[in-house]
Amino acid sequence: MTAQKELLKKLEGILGRERLITEAEDRWCYAFDAAAAQAKHLPLAVALPRSTEEVVAIMRLATEYRVPVYPRGAGTNLSGGVIPREDGLVVSFTEMNKILELDIENLTATVQPGVVVQDLNDAVAPHGLIYPPDPGSVTTATMGGSVAESSGGLRGLKYGVTKDYVMGLEVVLADGTVFHCGGKTVKNVSGYDLVKLFCGSEGTLGIMTAITVRLIPAPEARRSMLAVFDRMEGAARTITEIIANKVIPATMEIMDNVTIRTVEAYCHAGLPVEAAAVLLLEVDGIPEVVAKEAAIVERVCRENGGQVQVARDDAERENLWTARRAALPACARLRPTTVLEDATVPRSQIPAMLLALEKIAQKYNLTIATYGHAGDGNLHPTITCDERDGEEMQRVHSAVDEIFRTAVELGGTLSGEHGIGIAKQKYMELEFGANGLDVMRRIKQALDPLGLLNPGKLVGPVPAKE
Repeated sequence: MTAQKELLKKLEGILGRERLITEAEDRWCYAFDAAAAQAKHLPLAVALPRSTEEVVAIMRLATEYRVPVYPRGAGTNLSGGVIPREDGLVVSFTEMNKILELDIENLTATVQPGVVVQDLNDAVAPHGLIYPPDPGSVTTATMGGSVAESSGGLRGLKYGVTKDYVMGLEVVLADGTVFHCGGKTVKNVSGYDLVKLFCGSEGTLGIMTAITVRLIPAPEARRSMLAVFDRMEGAARTITEIIANKVIPATMEIMDNVTIRTVEAYCHAGLPVEAAAVLLLEVDGIPEVVAKEAAIVERVCRENGGQVQVARDDAERENLWTARRAALPACARLRPTTVLEDATVPRSQIPAMLLALEKIAQKYNLTIATYGHAGDGNLHPTITCDERDGEEMQRVHSAVDEIFRTAVELGGTLSGEHGIGIAKQKYMELEFGANGLDVMRRIKQALDPLGLLNPGKLVGPVPAKE
């Protein structure tokens, strides 16, 4: 019996036949994620554990047989973070989907990694609470994947990203060791901050099997508005001046003209197709503060040439956010391939970044729709193309290189919320320098000396140390 057949037989002994996927047509479903233009590889098998003990047993077998392991949530990530190698074992957490505890007294929830983010929000809503991270794929993304990527979303400007809400973790290391870090205490400064280390580690350091997160009271009131600009410069100035006026909206999103036209053709939300740009804004909190901040936001928009429409009811509010959430699927209809990037710059550099994106689109003769979370500097330049066209893809890759060089030169970062994966791994030294990247690789090698956990991602190949 070959080593691979022996391994699969032992895995079947742990999981049973129904939770070990080995048929090729089923394995193909786990060969890719939502990142475009990345190579796809058929994994050796897919394991569906239901408990920490089963994850431990899987990792001990992986160590014994030196098989790379690829933890996977819903596969919605946009950086190639869960794409396996052909000899790899995918561990899918869709069967570990229980909310283990809602602790209303301490405002925390503890969940298994396969819980869908929206399901957690639905569970806490009757208690007047929210879990603020709000990724665009909120109705399908899982908590484990969201924590592994430290995902963000539309509410990131005021409420931050996933790592700001993770308080405690149960983690299985590559050799099967289980440990806990963090907990429910509001204050916790003991030792190294291991919770933060594992948030955003993209499955390269350990596998999270239980996650404790912070909940907050739901805002009492909200006001949403659409500001329409005939010049991009006016929209860009508005972004920085709203913050300068000491207002932090819950959401401040931008869509350029390419995006506006594309979204309007897709969902007929009533967007102004002639506008150079629109800002979608929402302030929330107690009613008195909402009224005061909304008035400031409206004034700043108008001072910069914007025409403001305030949503009159929940239906109009929902229409605005439906239009924004439709940006990616709308762009995806234009061409066979959609390359969605995640360049993030300081707020003050948004005008420079927007101008640079226009020039990059012209230089490489590409259609780039730009939208994103303007309030926190997180832009999503989206290139529509066809990965079957080799010449066009060369231009796409050159444009992406230039986008990330520009973002870093402007003091920005490679990712505000999508992670690095394999798609952006080659740019890591650009942001961190050789020494910074070396520190990360030392951490990886210390916790995963055989290089079994999601190899090749985030920090790239790390030599195994037997």
